[in-house]
Amino acid sequence: MNIVDFRNYCLAKPGTTEELPFDEDTLVFKVSCKMFALCSLSEYGKGIALKCDPEQAVLLREQYAQILPGYHMSKKHWNTVLPEAGLPPEFLKSLIDHSYTLVVAKLPKALKPV
Repeated sequence: MNIVDFRNYCLAKPGTTEELPFDEDTLVFKVSCKMFALCSLSEYGKGIALKCDPEQAVLLREQYAQILPGYHMSKKHWNTVLPEAGLPPEFLKSLIDHSYTLVVAKLPKALKPV
């Protein structure tokens, strides 16, 4: 999955916004002000950060060489996924979906997207 497809897929999720809150290179996707995905614009292939259930995060890292502990993130709750390292696009989309769903589930009812 290339960066354009990644961006479009994230933005298609209800209530999603994109920002550059840290610097001009780190693109962050949020739902109701909570991050669910981020990547470097200039080094996209080096990894996208996605939130993950802690138990599933460990299993995914054991199963796939393309999934690593979250870089500069809580390694318990975030994975770094190498998006151009051969993972099927549908699988990568399922990881994005999982991240988004985790964040939405923790939101107060008033902040959940319709």
